[in-house]
Amino acid sequence: MDSLLQVSIDFEHSHLVFPTIIACILGVLSVAILLTRYKQSRQSVTQAPELPATDGTIEGAGEGMDKPRFFGTLLLTLLYFSAMVPVGDYWPNTGLGFLLCSIPYILATGLLFMHERTLRNARALIAVALIAPTVIWYLFTELFFLTLP
Repeated sequence: MDSLLQVSIDFEHSHLVFPTIIACILGVLSVAILLTRYKQSRQSVTQAPELPATDGTIEGAGEGMDKPRFFGTLLLTLLYFSAMVPVGDYWPNTGLGFLLCSIPYILATGLLFMHERTLRNARALIAVALIAPTVIWYLFTELFFLTLP
């Protein structure tokens, strides 16, 4: 009966739990998409428009690209990851670095990708930017006892 009350953690492999769970979920979702949309995806592949012929150079590679959103996303993501640890160092082992950096990151990224920047859409985005990171921070900190950066 003593063995039921003892917990042993294999620290060499315990960090692989969440990536394994995520990989399994993504695999199941991929199979579900393939099973439910196979016919539709086959039609879209056969009806795909012809791509213009190129001579193998990189010129013209980004013609149809939305450059402000692409480079804006890269910049915001770099700022987000580089600011998370220094902000979190002010309140170590609390996850506030994640929380305080995620709110403006989600808000800025949402505004960047928002096609119609109306007050109504902005209110919804502000609500998501405040609620989603707060719920994630609470779940990890209080329920899972995991510290975020």
